[in-house]
Amino acid sequence: MCQFGQLKYNSLSPDREKRLEPGFKTLLARETGPLVENKIEKTLSQKPRIFYGYRILVVAFLCVSVFSGCGVGVFSLFVKPLQSDFGWGRGEVMVGFSILFLVMGIASPFIGGLIDRYGVRGVIAAGAFAGGLGLASLNLMQSLWHFYGAYVIIGISMAAIGQIPASAVVANWFRKRRGTAIGIMSTGIGVGILVMAPLIGGLFIPNFGWRASYLALALLMWLLIPLVILVVRTKPADMGLYPDGIAAPEDTAGDEVSSSASGGFSLKMALGTSAFWLIAVTFFISGGSSLGVIQNQVPHLQDIGFSPAMAAMAFTGLGLGSAIGKFVFGWLCDQIPVKYACAISLALLVAATLIFMSVKPASPPAIIWLYSIVLGLGAGGWFPTMAMLVNTNFGLASYGAIFGMITFSQSVGGAIGPLFAGYMYDTTNSYYVAFTVFLILFVVGIIAISVVRHPKVPG
Repeated sequence: MCQFGQLKYNSLSPDREKRLEPGFKTLLARETGPLVENKIEKTLSQKPRIFYGYRILVVAFLCVSVFSGCGVGVFSLFVKPLQSDFGWGRGEVMVGFSILFLVMGIASPFIGGLIDRYGVRGVIAAGAFAGGLGLASLNLMQSLWHFYGAYVIIGISMAAIGQIPASAVVANWFRKRRGTAIGIMSTGIGVGILVMAPLIGGLFIPNFGWRASYLALALLMWLLIPLVILVVRTKPADMGLYPDGIAAPEDTAGDEVSSSASGGFSLKMALGTSAFWLIAVTFFISGGSSLGVIQNQVPHLQDIGFSPAMAAMAFTGLGLGSAIGKFVFGWLCDQIPVKYACAISLALLVAATLIFMSVKPASPPAIIWLYSIVLGLGAGGWFPTMAMLVNTNFGLASYGAIFGMITFSQSVGGAIGPLFAGYMYDTTNSYYVAFTVFLILFVVGIIAISVVRHPKVPG
């Protein structure tokens, strides 16, 4: 038996003290013997298990996949079935899309504030529960007002399970390669569309009907609840860990981390900076202009003579390009200043719109693939660049609330853009004016984001 009293906690070297976890410190404080100390040293020298943050990354990826797959990615697939069963006009059905986007935007700042105060896990779980109820209720729908009311609930739930909580939790768990981690996570948006659109549109609606399809979406959303409760923790400190899986906070001393990340701005402070408003204007413009093109690409292609199947192919290229773009721009945010990564994404949107406007009835299908993939690459830049612009300029102290306000700006633009394009078509019998306006706005966005200057850290 080892001799008690031979080893005191305060006899350890400072370096070893720092590396000891709380459980080991308690053990040593009870004056255990040198044999136990040797075992502890051996444990400390071993490589740690897989970083828990990777589990967080996987769940965040699934959350944004459900967010896109159950929301924007499948909405248009229900338009014709609802029109057929109820006799509603397409415009009446598309009001539900505007409600979804506007409510999501309005709810975003409040959801962000809840995340900053109470953490991510409860917000996502509550949002998934409410969203599932909203989708399940559509299984019993008989009136247009029921449809609109359900999408109010779904819009709130999408804000609670989507980009705000997912980017907040990933930003907390990753520091050195935060942009890459957010990029990987945000590819879930493209994957959600790629998986759910053919599943719902090609399998569920044709074989089981639109009512059962809404119920299937509800069940999918409810599956997030136990997963989130069991796995998600808002910050590494909640588990006695540190970002990136480092052994101790001293390991980050040499990291090049934004000075704002250590303190950070409150929402009120951020609202007083030019950086906030330039970022908000940029995403208002990009959200409205990109969705204005995306939501009207199919009818435009059909107007100039392409078949519905060929026109729908643009969504396949868009989803593929978006998934790739989110990863690429996440990685790029770790390599160059984030504002320039955002400017590049907008430049790709300019190029895609120019290609789209040049498409003629005799153009080969390859030109549609080129357009849609370039559009997807450019559109894929919004999530990682928005998240990184917020945390590098304003820190993490009120990340949820600030990100929520930027999301609100983007959502308002996203609700206006498609309606503007539709109005211009009704007025001029062409999308040319609308697409030209979107081109000009993209250029304005490039200028706006390029002049963003890092705000001074509050004293």
